[in-house]
Amino acid sequence: METRLQIDKVEPKGYQSLFGMEKYLQQSELTPTHKELIKIRASQINKCAFCIDMHTKDALKQGEKLQRILLLNAWRETDLFTPEEKILLQITEEVTLINEKGLSEESYGQALKAFGENYLAQVILAIIAINAWNRLSVSTNKPIPNESL
Repeated sequence: METRLQIDKVEPKGYQSLFGMEKYLQQSELTPTHKELIKIRASQINKCAFCIDMHTKDALKQGEKLQRILLLNAWRETDLFTPEEKILLQITEEVTLINEKGLSEESYGQALKAFGENYLAQVILAIIAINAWNRLSVSTNKPIPNESL
């Protein structure tokens, strides 16, 4: 992979501005599991190796089961995820792939019923945040730290 500019080095203030959203999300009501499911699934869709690596490790450290992480891209074909998590993953996919059809009325309604307005707003903000990080990392070929689990 070719070396590209690293925005954290070239424009550190701009890069750091993304951490404002992260600080907010850390203090939100979102569960650690929901946060990591959103981050990993969106990163899979966006093919962001840097973020998949980071958030998979974070999820494992928080006690997520390896089997669930390995099957996350096939969540519809397993019963390892709760109905609430499946709604979360559905809206993560629809918001991440916003150019295809957007967040459908059906998914939005299910999420609103399952989570309520405030939690759903936090979910959407978390999806937006990881998509920003994915786009930054993918477009600059952000290198993955060479370390083992």
